[in-house]
Amino acid sequence: MHPAFDLRGKRGLVIGVANAQSIAFGCAEALRLAGAELALTHLNEKALTWVAPLAERLGAWLVPCDVRVPGQLEAVFAEVERRWGGLDFVLHSIAYAPREDLHGRVTDASAAGFAQAMDVSCHSFLRCAKLAEPLMREGGTLLTVTFYGSERVVANYNLMGPVKAALESSVRYLAAELGPQGIRVHAISPGPIATRAASGLDRFDELLERAAAQAPARHLATIQDVGALATFLVSDGARRITGTVIPVDGGQHVLA
Repeated sequence: MHPAFDLRGKRGLVIGVANAQSIAFGCAEALRLAGAELALTHLNEKALTWVAPLAERLGAWLVPCDVRVPGQLEAVFAEVERRWGGLDFVLHSIAYAPREDLHGRVTDASAAGFAQAMDVSCHSFLRCAKLAEPLMREGGTLLTVTFYGSERVVANYNLMGPVKAALESSVRYLAAELGPQGIRVHAISPGPIATRAASGLDRFDELLERAAAQAPARHLATIQDVGALATFLVSDGARRITGTVIPVDGGQHVLA
């Protein structure tokens, strides 16, 4: 391991692990292999069945977190402070939109559905930043996960396109505001990955096939590829990089 990518001594919170195929777990596994100490969240008791064995595998501790429930996100960071006293990085990998709004036209999105999608998928990252700031006394890294449907119209991505665009803009503003405290902020933008969450998109299998055929590298990114980038961004090797949206998509982002 290159010394700059050695994460021993760093402690981080990973929000969004749902199962062994989730992007958040790919990142958590890579961060742990680099030496970081981890805390993971689980959405609810049902999700705990899947997440608990993964946390045990990584030697991580677990705490429940549904950002829609008042006080739960605050309780997570309070537990981080109680156990560790500080924090070096946060990986935010959650998104949600009501099914009827996600599968419909953006034109027809309900106000309630749009607000909920924005709250869970975007504003929760701002909340994480606010709660993490006082714990990152010597600086740190905030990471979130986006998708190129924020910049271009992707068939069936629908409401999540505007929401991810807001998330990416938030990354830039957070980077500017928190930079003086030594806190770096990034969005990782994987190409389509076959996760359970992504399967909620209409005709997602077709999107996967098109992406694999069109990408210059002729293959899709994996959760391990995303984890490798997350590890670099958390490491001291990326200490002078902030405010970026970095694609991990086999070059698909260069295509018109």
